[in-house]
Amino acid sequence: MATILNIETATKNCSVSISKNGEIIALKEFNDGNYSHAEVLHSFIIDIVKEANIKLNDLYAIAVSKGPGSYTGLRIGVSAAKGFCFALNKPLIAIDTLTSLAHAISIDEGIIIPLLDARRMEVYSAIFDDKYQQIREIEAEIIDENSFSSYLNHQKVYFLGDGALKCKEVIKHDNAFFIDDVNPSSKEMGKLAFEKYQKIDFENVAYFEPFYLKDFIVGLEKKKNFIS
Repeated sequence: MATILNIETATKNCSVSISKNGEIIALKEFNDGNYSHAEVLHSFIIDIVKEANIKLNDLYAIAVSKGPGSYTGLRIGVSAAKGFCFALNKPLIAIDTLTSLAHAISIDEGIIIPLLDARRMEVYSAIFDDKYQQIREIEAEIIDENSFSSYLNHQKVYFLGDGALKCKEVIKHDNAFFIDDVNPSSKEMGKLAFEKYQKIDFENVAYFEPFYLKDFIVGLEKKKNFIS
């Protein structure tokens, strides 16, 4: 049975779990509204290893949420994951944070838009159908009253994540539904990590970096200005 350690630190929710063949067997998470990952992450991992009644060497792989999200949170999670991979000689699996967040709810029809707070009125978002197929790539965007109108005008849209509150304040549409208190969690990572493990979809531990969407966009804009 493929036993995987899942680490989620992309937002203020510090979450770790252990899954066997995609099923969560141990979970511990904490969200006090601050970034406490550096203080609690490693102790959480020790606790769930004991709870699952396994040893670290029993793990088949380490899965980590790759972003987008908090720069500091992602660095802490990825650094810890890499450390375990090197020390235990285990493969590294990267899980897209917004994909994982989309799996926190299930719908019969419509679309799911997971949103992560990117400060001010900006969010990171992606769009998924009711089968979790991604129908729009990840973007960093500024929210206003017309955001996502092309989707809202034709179907129900379910917003979730810590960026959904910004949308709730400005988007007023009968097809808009806001799911409160749902954040990226390692409990949604178990199934996704197992699917990647079965496909041998592993990262290069030495060179893997988190997905810093906003930093990339800012850097690209600066480069364009410099060229011009």
